[in-house]
Amino acid sequence: MSEITTQQPKAQLLDELEVALAQLPRVELPVTHRFTKGMYIREIQIPAGTMLTSMTHKTEHPFVISEGAIKVTSDNEGSVIYEAPYTGITKPNTRRALHALTDVVWTTFHVTDETDVEKICEQILEPKDTSHILEATGENITLGYTHSLPNK
Repeated sequence: MSEITTQQPKAQLLDELEVALAQLPRVELPVTHRFTKGMYIREIQIPAGTMLTSMTHKTEHPFVISEGAIKVTSDNEGSVIYEAPYTGITKPNTRRALHALTDVVWTTFHVTDETDVEKICEQILEPKDTSHILEATGENITLGYTHSLPNK
């Protein structure tokens, strides 16, 4: 007799990964926010060995990996390893699982005249329900471009 396997939706798998990561020690991910006329530039430093998930992006925007190598898995990209120097395009509705193979510097570029990072987040990121993390850990964790859930 053959078994039928039901595949979980990718969003559910990423939620389950976030729950697992939330139970590990946190890693500081330094973020630098820069602004030019009409653009927000966000640079994040990801230490080697760090695993994390991204928020779901509303917009199409470029990104650059200027240092290191990182394994990225998403519906849009499949599972790939990006090595610096690398320039890519994030498509709308992209949500990623990432694993830094070395120290990584990842920079994103967003067209906006806004300079308030919280407001920019509302423009470029889908709202994130973190109740699955709260339920599993008892900890209310805020995620986003100003807060992250990195683990090593």
